[in-house]
Amino acid sequence: MDGGGAYGGGKAGAPFDPIAFVQRPLVILRALCLLFAIIVFGCISSKGYVTKQDKEVCLYNEDNNACNYGIGIGVIAFLASIGFLAGEYLFEQMSSVKTRKHFVLLDLGFSGFWAFLYFVGFCYLTNAWNKTTVSDGYGVNNVQGAIAFSFFSIFTWAGCAWFAFQRFRQGIQDAAFAPSYEADPVGGTGYTSYPDATDAAYQEPPFDAQRTTNEEKWIRLIHPVNTLLSLVCFSLRKGKNFIC
Repeated sequence: MDGGGAYGGGKAGAPFDPIAFVQRPLVILRALCLLFAIIVFGCISSKGYVTKQDKEVCLYNEDNNACNYGIGIGVIAFLASIGFLAGEYLFEQMSSVKTRKHFVLLDLGFSGFWAFLYFVGFCYLTNAWNKTTVSDGYGVNNVQGAIAFSFFSIFTWAGCAWFAFQRFRQGIQDAAFAPSYEADPVGGTGYTSYPDATDAAYQEPPFDAQRTTNEEKWIRLIHPVNTLLSLVCFSLRKGKNFIC
């Protein structure tokens, strides 16, 4: 099935334009998701831990689960952003409408779910940081930066989910208004007769048959006149008048 223009994409096989590609709003959002993910897990992994009593503890109120959560969603978001950017590049080359639909649904589901996880992470890290007693300034900027960019990531991933939803809705509308029949390759259909009509086509009688029919009509019209004339002549003959 031809995937030209399906689900908000261009026609399959169209030449790739790198400038137009990087200017797409969805591609820009993907790049921001990638950048924010690097900042989140980079800030926590670099200076999110401090050594106390020969043991590394998380700066978020010494809750290692908070650090692990921030690093985990950041790393997965980083890998997912790379994958979706590659998918955006290949989206124009997808000739199958079903393949495009599956990609859009995956994008919609994952982006919406990850926006929710970043919201949970933002609340989790903020709550843990508010309970933290800061003894010195080590790692403060990093942990606060991770919180800030977790908040920003909520909107970037939600934006990706919104664009994916718009694509999906456009695909549904295109499918609803698409013709459900295939055109006749000949370009037309034959005449369909009524149920009570015979299949035999009407044909005009040949010229000879028409002429014979017309002669029979004239003979039928002239025959009474001839009979009347014969009776008149017969009567005149009886009267010794041989006009006839």
